[in-house]
Amino acid sequence: MGISVVLAINILCSFFHAGFDLTADKRFTINESTKTFVRNLSSPLELRVYLTGDMPIGFKRLSNAVEGISAKFNRISNGKINIRFEKPGEGLSDSLKAVLYDSLQQMGIHPTNVKAQISNEQQMQETLVFPGAILTGPNGQTGIDFIEGQNSLDGINALNNAESQLEFKITKAIKILQREKIPLVGYLTGNGQVLDFRIYDLIENVLKKEFRFSMLPIDSIAFIPAQLDVLLINKPQNPFTPSQKLKIDQYIMKGGKVIWALDNLNASMDSLQKGKGSFIAYDLGLNLDDQLFKYGVRINRDLVQDLECDQVPSIIGNMGDKPQIQLLPWPYAPLVSEKEGHPISRNLDKVLFSFPQSIDTVSLPNISKQILLASSAYSRKLSTPALVEWRSIKSEEDISRFNLQNIPLAILLEGRFTSSFKNRISEQDVSALKNLTGSSYLSESEAENSMIVISDGDIFLNPVSESDGPLQMGMNQYTRIQYANKEFFKNCLFYLTDGREILSARSKQYQLRILDKEQVSEHKLLWNWFNLLLSLFIPFLWSVAYKFYRKRKYSSAAY
Repeated sequence: MGISVVLAINILCSFFHAGFDLTADKRFTINESTKTFVRNLSSPLELRVYLTGDMPIGFKRLSNAVEGISAKFNRISNGKINIRFEKPGEGLSDSLKAVLYDSLQQMGIHPTNVKAQISNEQQMQETLVFPGAILTGPNGQTGIDFIEGQNSLDGINALNNAESQLEFKITKAIKILQREKIPLVGYLTGNGQVLDFRIYDLIENVLKKEFRFSMLPIDSIAFIPAQLDVLLINKPQNPFTPSQKLKIDQYIMKGGKVIWALDNLNASMDSLQKGKGSFIAYDLGLNLDDQLFKYGVRINRDLVQDLECDQVPSIIGNMGDKPQIQLLPWPYAPLVSEKEGHPISRNLDKVLFSFPQSIDTVSLPNISKQILLASSAYSRKLSTPALVEWRSIKSEEDISRFNLQNIPLAILLEGRFTSSFKNRISEQDVSALKNLTGSSYLSESEAENSMIVISDGDIFLNPVSESDGPLQMGMNQYTRIQYANKEFFKNCLFYLTDGREILSARSKQYQLRILDKEQVSEHKLLWNWFNLLLSLFIPFLWSVAYKFYRKRKYSSAAY
């Protein structure tokens, strides 16, 4: 009967699942919006995970987390998500392995070269790990890179952050495959925007893979179509005319969303090289100040420097007739991060900026502002006209002037925007606008809307190497360190299109609890003896207490 009861309980438990998440960071709890989305899946999906085999413990832990989250998704969706682990290239010839590896990289799953310990022998061996998966469904397939947006040099912290983002990344991939309508993103041209190989990664590896994409020459159209889900205004160099600004303004009033990536000043590495080590940063005169002010922000005419920055090669001297080159910190290329915990930028690695300007917010009714990215606690502003030099820090006194912190560099604006042409447009222009577009002029947005303003026109550009061609967005072409610019851009697009609710899963943050190595080394002997003696003391204490209990019990009974 006992065996029958145990079997019956196990059979019942296989049909029902219950648990309590007692962790402080709720690492085993699925977001409610994620549950609702996964529960309503319309078709079965297969998740093929390539993170398996001989790996360091950090990657094994990540692999176990993928298996755990996928099992929960499978249970929530009533068996519609099937998971399969597969070691890439196992059983294939070298030529077929090369083809497979190339196809995985085309899907956005990049291999990581790590050292793994072989089980049979106590030695280390280098091996390729593919920390990603491919999700396949009726509408096609999409790749998931589990460690995208994390610093590969950060080791266990990067893997811990990657683990906290698994729910979001898998849910986002499901969302992409389940879309009934693919969002359309327009790249505005006509004001000197970048149209060369510096936007190769942006177009080929982001927009064309997850969205519909179109170039939008602003002077060749009567109005910006409402079918456009997001308009990207990326590094314009020439001033905007009133008619161009009106087109953008009315697009926003009708619910269109905009990402502004702007440089108010003419400052770049090219200018520095052409100027033989120095140049004057001057105003580009884009004529967008009044429009952005009406929406709630102002991009200042200054340059932000930060001691937490990227590195560039610099000549530090000469040995004979050959210059000595060394990588040195470049304060005009700050590495910035989130400060207010918004899902767009939460848990991202550092984002690389280049010659950014500070942003001020304007107090407006019905408009909320959220700082997405800001400088570190050791930054400063240089007012223009500013002299930009290779050696911008010359003494300890200069370092002491980096006393500003959290200077806003990217801001999310949400609410009901007011037209920048309100009380400024003539009746004649209103009539002409209606005849041209077939719709009336709007002085306020029809509904709640969103836009993102970034004070750097280079943030979404990729470097171009003479030997390797276009590199990835946010990569240092000298050190080949990859920063999180691409992941930030993807999150901005996903938030502004159809992923706002799902993006809330990015707010998860797992605390990494690591033992202090110095404390462990110092008190190792104490705790070894404590564990040894405690294991002996507890049975001894129990036996004494039990004998005392029996003696007292039976002595009382005899009496």
